[in-house]
Amino acid sequence: MNSNSTIKVRFAPSPTGFLHVGNVRAALINYLYAQKKGGQFYLRFDDTDLERTKEEFKVAIIEDLAWLGIKYDKLFKQSDNLERYEECKNQLIKSGRLYECFETQGELNIQRKSQIASGQQPIYNRASLNLTKEQKQKLIDSGIKPYYRFLLQDQKTAWDDKIKGKIIYEGRHFSDPVLVRENGSPTYTFCSVIDDIDHQISDIIRGEDHITNTAIQIQIFESLGAKVPKFAHLALVQAISGKISKRIGGFDIRSLREQGFEAMTLINFLTQIGTSKSLEIHKNIDEIIKDFNFDKFSKSATKYDISELNIINQKLLQIIDFNQVKERILSYGINENLAQEFFEKIKPNLNYLHEIKEWHDICFKDFSYKNKAEDKEFLELVASLMPHDTKSQDCWQIWLKNIKEKTDRKGKDLFMPIRLAFSGKEHGPEITTLINLINRDELESRLKN
Repeated sequence: MNSNSTIKVRFAPSPTGFLHVGNVRAALINYLYAQKKGGQFYLRFDDTDLERTKEEFKVAIIEDLAWLGIKYDKLFKQSDNLERYEECKNQLIKSGRLYECFETQGELNIQRKSQIASGQQPIYNRASLNLTKEQKQKLIDSGIKPYYRFLLQDQKTAWDDKIKGKIIYEGRHFSDPVLVRENGSPTYTFCSVIDDIDHQISDIIRGEDHITNTAIQIQIFESLGAKVPKFAHLALVQAISGKISKRIGGFDIRSLREQGFEAMTLINFLTQIGTSKSLEIHKNIDEIIKDFNFDKFSKSATKYDISELNIINQKLLQIIDFNQVKERILSYGINENLAQEFFEKIKPNLNYLHEIKEWHDICFKDFSYKNKAEDKEFLELVASLMPHDTKSQDCWQIWLKNIKEKTDRKGKDLFMPIRLAFSGKEHGPEITTLINLINRDELESRLKN
């Protein structure tokens, strides 16, 4: 592909907090599209908000993307591009599309309330356009610093959205947007367009809360003589209790990772919610890339329920290849010669991979559970009936048959004391699995404890 036809997309987080599921969904969809089309994926830090931007969040975002397996072809920061924004600002002033404004926030609020009271649409009245050069100078001399608005043209703005379909805005629906604040700093709306032009972004894929921005930014692209990218607006991801925000705890990727969720659990979930197909559990992202298509995405908002992640994580661990998790399993101190067999036997009962360490310690390290006094006689009977070979596949069936012949206990009264004696837990691997894993002498010791 030549540079003019290469698909180029970008993920542009503000490093003012940790990545949350809404952010990452947009990052993943951009990444999948770039991979499917043999294109490039760029990471851009929208870091012009110097007060809230923190280096620790930039580092965290890079770490979280790496954990998810999202690789970027280029990384750049808006804070490195301030001279270019100033250049474009001057270009738009010269062409008459950017103009000085002097209203205070209080004056704008009064104007807005007055318009609403009289049944008008609350759109900026462009009063500053009528100021003479002398009037402007007088305001500046009085200490008022101007800010700059972009002069929207009263025209039809339309685009073919990859998800929403044809979107059309007739006439001027919005206030002329502020592109440069009174402190001289450019706004997101302005910086984003310039970066997209400079890096030849071909497709902008983002949340539907940016649709208004898109209508405005198309005119900014055109005013700078640039080709307008293609757009796709994803339906928003909503928590059961409302829209997800980076300010709501528990939804950031770092927290979910620390809880023990697999990267592929989040990838499976976030790339498939809000699509027309039922959710499938894929072992790797390549399978999802192969199946990617914008036609499958819904136009309406998507609900998010963290309990679904628990189910996906459990199912994923059932199908995941040992080699995908080998290094992590060994990092828990599990013997390499034992690791694969132990993982295969224990994985049906894992909610999170880190639980394998706890079950390893239960099976192979010093273990103590105080059996109930009322179960003592029964457990001694169980111990006396233990088969010689506890590693055979049919050991438990043989053992259980002998136990049932010697006791009146049934159901939970029979099974639970044995399970607790072996593991100290009411739930977990089947007894038939535990007795294959734990040494015979140890089994006897636990029954008699």
